[in-house]
Amino acid sequence: MKKTVQAAAFFALLTTCAYAQEKDSTRVNTLEEVVVSDTKFAQSKEKSGKVIEVISAKELDKKSGQNLATILSQVAGVEINGNQSANGKNLGYYIRGGKNRQVLILIDGIPVTDASGISLEYDLRLLPVEQIEKIEVMKGAASTLYGTGAATGVINITLKKGAKKPIQGNAYVSIGSNNTADNHKYNGQDFNQGFSVNGNTNKINYFAGLNSTETKGMSQIAAPTANDTYETDSFSRQNVLAKFGYKAIEKLTLDFFGNYDKLKNSYDQPFDNTGFDDTPINKTTSEQFRFGFAPKFKYNKGEFNLNSSFEKIKRDYNEYNSYTAATDYSLYQSRSVIVDAFNKYKFSNQFFIITGANFQFHDMATDTPYGNLEREQTKFNMIDPYATFVYTSNFGLNVNAGARLNEHSEYGSHVVYNINPSYNFKTSFPLKVLASYSTAYITPSLYQLYSEYGNTTLTPEENRTVEAGFETELFNKKLKLNAVGFYRDEKNSFGFFFDNVTFDSYYINIDGSNKAKGVETEVTLDITSKIRVNGNYTFTQVDEALDRLIPKHKVNAGLDIQATARSFFNVSYQYFDARNDAFFDGNTFGTTQIKLDSYQLLNATAKYELIKSRLTVFGSVTNIFNEEFTENVGYASRGRNFKIGLNIIL
Repeated sequence: MKKTVQAAAFFALLTTCAYAQEKDSTRVNTLEEVVVSDTKFAQSKEKSGKVIEVISAKELDKKSGQNLATILSQVAGVEINGNQSANGKNLGYYIRGGKNRQVLILIDGIPVTDASGISLEYDLRLLPVEQIEKIEVMKGAASTLYGTGAATGVINITLKKGAKKPIQGNAYVSIGSNNTADNHKYNGQDFNQGFSVNGNTNKINYFAGLNSTETKGMSQIAAPTANDTYETDSFSRQNVLAKFGYKAIEKLTLDFFGNYDKLKNSYDQPFDNTGFDDTPINKTTSEQFRFGFAPKFKYNKGEFNLNSSFEKIKRDYNEYNSYTAATDYSLYQSRSVIVDAFNKYKFSNQFFIITGANFQFHDMATDTPYGNLEREQTKFNMIDPYATFVYTSNFGLNVNAGARLNEHSEYGSHVVYNINPSYNFKTSFPLKVLASYSTAYITPSLYQLYSEYGNTTLTPEENRTVEAGFETELFNKKLKLNAVGFYRDEKNSFGFFFDNVTFDSYYINIDGSNKAKGVETEVTLDITSKIRVNGNYTFTQVDEALDRLIPKHKVNAGLDIQATARSFFNVSYQYFDARNDAFFDGNTFGTTQIKLDSYQLLNATAKYELIKSRLTVFGSVTNIFNEEFTENVGYASRGRNFKIGLNIIL
């Protein structure tokens, strides 16, 4: 409780001190910012019925040295568990009480997933933040537009494309430490480097980039005492991205993309929190290959888009088997084809309709010591027609409403829908109030349907979300504030059944429902044109079945100072409330619940432009006070670490 009060006091102090400072009138109305997530087409935030968090290229530039998971974890209502652990640690995405399978990841508007996993989810560790142009985070059920998985939120990641010049180059490198709180070896253990070439002419734009990341020096397992030492676990990532766009005629553009991403890391899994599994034998490799085609055609009263992609993912594991004293090898492979055709037709300046159809095909194959799955028997497809109506009046009322029919090759039909009104009051300051009722569904995975534990009678998990809130700008648009309250009901959740007598085990739909509710609020204050204070607070309360690794209270706060045209400084603060976790108990062969203590982190970043528009250097320090904390039971967490780097534009 004491730490909760300290966090709230720190947040209030920043806001109060900032409010007393000098005022400046040269600010942009953030409600005029363009977003795409809630309609699939560009429109101003003012007319959107959602509070959408936009992390622009400029904001990403201010977060030099941070990875994607760390950046997303600073968004109100978003918790990326594992971002404070070793780089090879699997990530958990928590939005509004939901986990990975309920959070849909889009890359350039196209859903991405690993169809070979137990749950249909995507590994964000595959993406380097240096290849990202912009991120939009939209919370709430959104299956009407985006289909399966969009139950608690959508994270839409836009990758970089050609710049305005005919040719431009960019190179970057950084080096840093990778320590726990009780390790003070500040030599180079974290390396990240890459380059890109891009350009734009009247008809052609292109981007080609290469990134490489290498990390060592930290074990995934937390040492129980200072006298215990575990081997370090390495992490490496290589990324190749290519994008090409061609403007065939004034109204028709053709975009192509391809990317190859590879992760390789050693890993250990805590066994009864003792480090029993600490061995250099455990290694895993993940490879992703994607390519696609996305034409756009604009006509007199609308626009037609076609997003298509092919995705292939391969994961393999070499893992020590303590019972046989041998190394087990497991291979998981998946293929996904996604085609989304959608059209916007404007009946008038105030009313338009979005109609579309989405096709998805997924299959997988496995080769493991516990059994094999063949592609011919492990596949499904979906065809989803959908329609959304959008009305934006001249007097302030906006309405977004729609429905989607999911036709699944295994379980048949399922319908979802949404209604999302909002109203902009014509007052001396911009004020938007909003409300929504949305339903969503989550498709059972191939593994849950067809594996040795599979159950082909599974039906989709269902979610419904009610939310209401507001967004405003005060004091000549220097103070920006939004808040949203939500209530979510989850039914037909996927669970696992085990019979102690017959030893039968398989996936089931759990009867009953689980609920989550909470509040998300964010404030930004421009003290002057050079000083900005920002912060957010999230309150999340969930039923017992959902209560794992979700902080009830979470605070993010930051201070940005643009001291000169070439120098920038940021200090950020995070508070994580106590969380529930569980670990496998080797004595009882059951799961033991544990309460993790709350913790606070203070970080800082400084940047300086040595050569204007050409060469920038940065330095950062995280966990400045070297606080010891536990992010996950049995896993190590980062202590104080330093990083320096430079970015060159040619």
